[in-house]
Amino acid sequence: MNDFPYIPNTLIAQTPLRNRDECRLMVLNKKDQSVQHDVFKNLDKYFSPGDVLVLNDVKVFPARLKGRKPTGGQVKILLLRKLIEGERERWTALLTPALKPGTKILFDENMFADVLGKNTKGEYEIDFSKPISDELDKIGTMPLPPYIHRHQSNQETDSLDKEYYQTVFAKDTSQGAVAAPTAGLHFTPELLKRIEACGVTIVTVCLKVGWGTFRPIQTDDYRAHTMLSEEYEISESAAQAVNEAGANRKRVWAVGTTVVRTLEHAARGNGKVPHGRGEADLYIYPGFKFKVVDVFVTNFHLPRYTPLVLTAAFSGTDFLKKAYDMAVQEKYRFFSYGDAMLIL
Repeated sequence: MNDFPYIPNTLIAQTPLRNRDECRLMVLNKKDQSVQHDVFKNLDKYFSPGDVLVLNDVKVFPARLKGRKPTGGQVKILLLRKLIEGERERWTALLTPALKPGTKILFDENMFADVLGKNTKGEYEIDFSKPISDELDKIGTMPLPPYIHRHQSNQETDSLDKEYYQTVFAKDTSQGAVAAPTAGLHFTPELLKRIEACGVTIVTVCLKVGWGTFRPIQTDDYRAHTMLSEEYEISESAAQAVNEAGANRKRVWAVGTTVVRTLEHAARGNGKVPHGRGEADLYIYPGFKFKVVDVFVTNFHLPRYTPLVLTAAFSGTDFLKKAYDMAVQEKYRFFSYGDAMLIL
């Protein structure tokens, strides 16, 4: 998994397309190993009546904060999960630079946070001097990946990212992601209506994307990587639609690696998807036998990260390398704000 093509910086998309569904779409057919080039707004033509389209309706929250050490140095914070509510909120977070327990992080707004310690996953626990959840829209920024460069935060780019680094179907009740399910960023309400008009059932699940999704693989053997767990929820209606599609030999479409992991994790037992909540820690790599997902919509992914490994498991590694070589040659736009793939 180390010999995927080098992606030039010039091909890494830095800004979203204003018309979400006008990105390019590379269509991979596993049966005949063919590759076609299309536009995402034509996605509806690939559906058949009875298909089920599964989306992740999680909502990204403004999880990035900037503070400072008492000595004046800047501290970058990525909030992960809220552990304790109340007069002093406690969160897990990633901190840059590394800080010792007992260090204070200072903010404006008469607020500070105490660093309590670091767990075995590399996550810090920090204790805020006052509740911040309701303040995040004002003091936080969207948790863009590091390859998207915002040299200076300003109202225009912050507003752009708050709108476009969020799917149009994200639900307030599903807030909690620290990264967007980026394959879903390309859908528009109009495209979803056209897909539904094809006789397709559209359902949502929720996986709260944590840093386990974008934690790099650091083991020499990628198969030895450990996937961190992430909260998910599958409604009764979503589980029923997916299971009925399987029983009736209709196709289940998964939009994004988060949906694939949610469905396949839930179905690990007998191949049926139960409704309910849980913690998904399934690590999918080549050799995995898919029980639920038939069609996969995804973005282009970074080498040495689990989303690329999952995609290789679904498409076949050699076929995916061929597609990536072609994408570089054809100057596709890469990663979160980039173009998409459809794997049939």
